[in-house]
Amino acid sequence: MENEVPLDFFYSRQRGEISPRDVGIKLSHNCNIPIKSGGCGQDEVVCFHRRLCISTRQLPNSKESLDSAAQHMSVSMFPLLVLVVEVDGTLGQQPLSCIELPEELMRIGNQSQGIFWKKNGKEEAQRGNSYLVRLEESLGGGNYTCHSKDGSLLNHTVVLISEDETKRRKILVKNDKEDYLKCSAQNYNGEFHCSWAWHPSRVGKVAFIKARRVSDNKSIQCSLDSGSQLWMCSSDHSNFSCTVDDSVRRISCLDKQHCPYAEESQPIHITVYVKTKQFLVENYSKHFYLSEIVKPDKVRIVKINSSVIEWSYPRSWSSPYSYFPLTFQIAQLRGECRRCNNPCTDSKAATTTMVQSPNICQFQVWHKAKAVCVRAKDAICDSQWSEWSHLSLRGSKKNRRHNKEEA
Repeated sequence: MENEVPLDFFYSRQRGEISPRDVGIKLSHNCNIPIKSGGCGQDEVVCFHRRLCISTRQLPNSKESLDSAAQHMSVSMFPLLVLVVEVDGTLGQQPLSCIELPEELMRIGNQSQGIFWKKNGKEEAQRGNSYLVRLEESLGGGNYTCHSKDGSLLNHTVVLISEDETKRRKILVKNDKEDYLKCSAQNYNGEFHCSWAWHPSRVGKVAFIKARRVSDNKSIQCSLDSGSQLWMCSSDHSNFSCTVDDSVRRISCLDKQHCPYAEESQPIHITVYVKTKQFLVENYSKHFYLSEIVKPDKVRIVKINSSVIEWSYPRSWSSPYSYFPLTFQIAQLRGECRRCNNPCTDSKAATTTMVQSPNICQFQVWHKAKAVCVRAKDAICDSQWSEWSHLSLRGSKKNRRHNKEEA
């Protein structure tokens, strides 16, 4: 029989051999994680940011570096605890214990006085089974290991620092819309992307991802496949998978239970936890309906003759097009801006026209137009415009080369 044990900074460690399998993470909003009555079962429980509890199991049995282990919530061949401590800027202390089970502590007796500690690999002056982490401002985080008198590793704790959320954020910077996360979707198939910008002096790593529909807050469970680095968040009503692409600073997620033909009843809520090399951790959230963030890919324009152009729906857009219609905006340019990075945004249009079509579109251009730009958006919802597609209508070599690149 299992008991529901309320957790704050409670944790337990798995004892014994660690199976070389993928990392599994259970997540509970109110930190009520079931453990076997009378013991800790097979899970290592971590309380992340007070209200976010992580239970890791089937951890990889590889000799990872301490920093890598902290980043991926995994361990080497010894027990690991990831402990997130909230600080408010005042001076404080966080106690750590090397040996926690009373029977083990009694067994070693006076030998506990020979236990010594290291922070980030450097030996500390404190001795004994207990260690006090000094917390000041955002300092105090690190890799803390304790060792027996002969140097054998006994325990390992990664301390991450979480500052009061009312304070200024330090890891990510806001975009032009005053948001930390920028999310968009190419269509209504359930896939979306969220990107961010690192602070110039604090480039970090994604430590944890939580994706859910708002109504699923209490039933959500998240897990990480350490081999593929695929995050899975599932509940009774949704099933999300997310991947992290550090090279472009974004995550890509898919709601596998989303039906594109049904109206969304609950918004998506995405939370990204990021950490720095200085062991500072922050979380950033955003909630939205797919209809609010959908942004079609660029349309492809071709020149039919000297006065007619044609374009079609982006290949990535949801079908049938009659059910997912697009509105197109056509801007005709009187002249070419040779020094413009983007002639569609840097030039003033002579005429602008709005067109709706359920399929391939043809348009007769103004006889004085030197170039034309076309972009698309959802015809029903007030969402984002696609990027402009540009077509030059005059035959210089530069224009032909530009048109070829657009195609």
